[in-house]
Amino acid sequence: MGAGESADDFAAIQNSEWYKRFMNHCPSGQLTLHEFKTILGLCDMNPQANMYVEQVFQIFDMNQDGFIDFLEFIAAINLVIRGKIDQKLKWYFKLYDADGNGCIDKKELLSIFTAIQAINGHTNMSAEEFTNMIFQKIDVNNDGELTLEEFITGVERDGDLMELITKSFDLSNVLKVIQSGRRHSI
Repeated sequence: MGAGESADDFAAIQNSEWYKRFMNHCPSGQLTLHEFKTILGLCDMNPQANMYVEQVFQIFDMNQDGFIDFLEFIAAINLVIRGKIDQKLKWYFKLYDADGNGCIDKKELLSIFTAIQAINGHTNMSAEEFTNMIFQKIDVNNDGELTLEEFITGVERDGDLMELITKSFDLSNVLKVIQSGRRHSI
């Protein structure tokens, strides 16, 4: 920032740049699921990976109208870039809770982690090992489900787990694709 520029001025400039990029990718101002997948190069994936991308899209589509508009887009970017850890953990929880019942069960976590591995490449741990480790560490009442409170408290208490989850489910690669202006042909 130069002399005389405030943090608000800087944020306005950044938002203006994001707006230009968004409108470049999506001239209608409404990003469809197909365009979202195309921009990120995530078409023609296996069913689990496809389900994960659709779930990310649905979470970004806050008003559930089937499109991501610029306000929804910028809110998602701000969460990824500037969000506090508890906000990000709530977002991760919502992503993992595929059926929306307020709890994450092993099947949901296994499915999401398998999908993420298909997109990001394999990690040093299988999806089954990851799921079992998460539940072993943070399912305090051993009921086979994680509540939002169990999830946030458990992850915040375990630095290694926090790092693993943050790296595994980080969406900064999505932002890099958008920032670079790369667009795959439709």
